[in-house]
Amino acid sequence: MTELIPAPRSVVAGDGELRLTAHSRLHAGPGTEDVGHWLRTVLREATGLPLREGREPDDAGGDGIRLRLDAGLGAEEYRLVSDRNGVLIEGGGPAGAFWGAQTLRQLLGPDAYRRAPLRRDRVRAVPHLTIEDGPRFPWRGLMLDVARHFMPKEGVLRYLDLMAAHKLNVFHFHLTDDQGWRIEIERHPRLTGIGSWRARTKTGHRASPLWEEKPHGGHYTQDDIREIVAYAAERHITVVPEIDVPGHSQAAIAAYPELGNTDVIDTTALSVWDTWGINPNVLAPTDNTLRFYEGVFEEVLELFPSEFVHVGGDECPKDQWRRSATAQARIRELGLADEDELQSWFIGHFDDWLTARGRRLIGWDEILEGGLAKGAAVSSWRGYAGGIAAARAGHDVVMCPEQQVYLDHRQAPGPDEPVPIGWVRTLEDVYRFEPVPPELTPEEARHVLGTQANLWTEVMEAQARVDYQAFPRLAAFAEVAWSALPAPAERDFAGFERRMGAHYRRLDALGVAYRPPAGPLPWQRRPGVTGRPIDGPPPNR
Repeated sequence: MTELIPAPRSVVAGDGELRLTAHSRLHAGPGTEDVGHWLRTVLREATGLPLREGREPDDAGGDGIRLRLDAGLGAEEYRLVSDRNGVLIEGGGPAGAFWGAQTLRQLLGPDAYRRAPLRRDRVRAVPHLTIEDGPRFPWRGLMLDVARHFMPKEGVLRYLDLMAAHKLNVFHFHLTDDQGWRIEIERHPRLTGIGSWRARTKTGHRASPLWEEKPHGGHYTQDDIREIVAYAAERHITVVPEIDVPGHSQAAIAAYPELGNTDVIDTTALSVWDTWGINPNVLAPTDNTLRFYEGVFEEVLELFPSEFVHVGGDECPKDQWRRSATAQARIRELGLADEDELQSWFIGHFDDWLTARGRRLIGWDEILEGGLAKGAAVSSWRGYAGGIAAARAGHDVVMCPEQQVYLDHRQAPGPDEPVPIGWVRTLEDVYRFEPVPPELTPEEARHVLGTQANLWTEVMEAQARVDYQAFPRLAAFAEVAWSALPAPAERDFAGFERRMGAHYRRLDALGVAYRPPAGPLPWQRRPGVTGRPIDGPPPNR
């Protein structure tokens, strides 16, 4: 079982195998105790082996597992040695030890991913080998949109486990949008009391005539958020919250109408949006709005210890600002040139506010318009251009171009592909994605923190639909983010497909409703539900 995903930097095969038995022990050295607790728990569930605590470093014995730190390795690097002395996992830090433990789990076979042993008498063997490994990028992310379709807490925790199994380490949590506000803010209770529920939901693309005529919604309490953040931290995943401003804000305006452009429209008539697309109802650029969202972000900072806080900043139509006397007065007051600079001022305010509190702002690449906030980082989603511009200006970048790694886009051109959205992005397409644009110099490329796959859930009404769109492509993405792969055209996709043969069995054990290589199963199809397919190859810019 050496068909590892993501591919390690170096694997040297030995001769023989180590067999774990009821007598095998697990010793976690200083700094690795939490990793040892996690590994013992998941392997005890899957195998039934007790893996009792080894009291001394050598007490694990020749058939045991030892975890320890090695200051000579990078924080996320690890070395795994399996030989006649047992299994030794050394990490540069606790995260490195954890990624090494994830690799050990893969080496034990797909049944190591189950919640109970299928057969207690089955031999649990690890081949003798030496693996040396570490990540290419420090930001290996997945964005999950829970605003369009709410995912209950247990589903979020499950996705954190799936991320960890693929050595992904940043969970971008898209918590607010026009269609729902998902996080409890104690000082503004109507955000969830009103803003977390919509009366009905468009089924399929916004051009579809179909509706689900029942309320949809839900939210996470602050204790739910604390649990999610703690669960992620145990798996060495950072949770980056997103509170979308100044666009994608109708749910907030429906709850608090004074946040909208009241001199242009009757904001009291707005409800939580029930369809998809770019919404014209955006926040008013007033002091009241700034104070309101400062209060929101104060509670967000208490819940999320992450360095970065995502403020959205994308798809903010300026029509209401152009017609608003209040917005125009603010433009004149600030000496701004136009509405683009007004949005830049809005984002810049929160950049300064977050910086003063020791945090960093990150936003979608529209925050470049009108001038980039001086301390901001950019999520480059509309292609590579925004990321290139930001990196050349000295700003950090996360590359997540929709043409490459938006996993809501369809996986094949066939008629059975459910709710076909966007370009065809096959497993091979994702595997050949390159996060660092060749136009960047080595100095500029150092601003590319990493990469992220995005899961927008307009047409994903349930966990099984999210699974279908995410997998197996998220496995290919994880290898792109972790492994030092050759240039895209030179990558061994045939070899990756061969390794996926083993990995599908792991996903089966985890209960992942992935898209099979031969196409969707009958229950995965959505006949008659309108999508928005785009023909031809996506623009590579």
